[in-house]
Amino acid sequence: MIDLVTAPVLGPFVEFGFMRRALAGCLALSVSAPPIGVFLMLRRMSLMSEAMSHAILPGAAAGFLVAGLSLPAMTLGGLAAGLAVALLAGLVTRSTMLKEDASLAAFYLISLAAGVLLVSLRGSQIDLLHILFGTVLALDDPALLLLGGIATVTLLALAVLYRPLVMECVDPLFLRTVSRAGGPVHLAFLGLVVMNLVGGFQALGTLLAVGLMLLPAITARFWASDLTGLIPVSMLVAVLASVIGLSLSYNADLPTGPAIVLAAGGLYLASMLVGPRGGLVYRLVRPRHLEA
Repeated sequence: MIDLVTAPVLGPFVEFGFMRRALAGCLALSVSAPPIGVFLMLRRMSLMSEAMSHAILPGAAAGFLVAGLSLPAMTLGGLAAGLAVALLAGLVTRSTMLKEDASLAAFYLISLAAGVLLVSLRGSQIDLLHILFGTVLALDDPALLLLGGIATVTLLALAVLYRPLVMECVDPLFLRTVSRAGGPVHLAFLGLVVMNLVGGFQALGTLLAVGLMLLPAITARFWASDLTGLIPVSMLVAVLASVIGLSLSYNADLPTGPAIVLAAGGLYLASMLVGPRGGLVYRLVRPRHLEA
């Protein structure tokens, strides 16, 4: 009975090397991206990550024009474009009457259109689909090393920046009053966001790169109330979504990236119903205050 249950889930990872590589890449993303998503959620910057995920597209497309489907060229191009958009959006916000969300939205639309146009100049429709939706089942050794390196740098940077990041979430005005670290910490955090989106782009494409960053973080909110719980729970949700999505895509012959993100979405919907921290069922059955 156990074999019948576990074989569809674990069998593909035992039998096929490309499935193990895909799982390793997704696990690296599951360790690094959800903690970034938690801080984005707490700082009410969740939609900014969606804009930034599309901002890397023209840089990746420029790398594609220069070197084809080359991992170093597309990675460097994506990093450069993402950081440039983040800095330009901040500059526009400080120099004009526009708010940060409006300037990011403008750059996001320009970047998405420019990236699609650049890919179309040289590549085929298949190349465009690979860039937009990723090729998680085709991860090679350099891609896995990149994802592992991004995860390592992210976790080390979060360990160093943890206190000022928490303070900026709770009381940014106080942080600016007692320290000059607010600006550098914010820029470093934006750099971590861009790095993880570039890593997610290698596996899930620019359209879905933010999936493993935000959905697990939002889901964790139904199971934990503080950072000591939110971060590990978000990682666990991302790991479960990766395993479920990869298994589902193999057994049901579905696109892998969308299957992983939909698995994360399914865990979010289930948590919204039964999560102990404000889930719908819990709110219905919980006794009222001062009642037995």
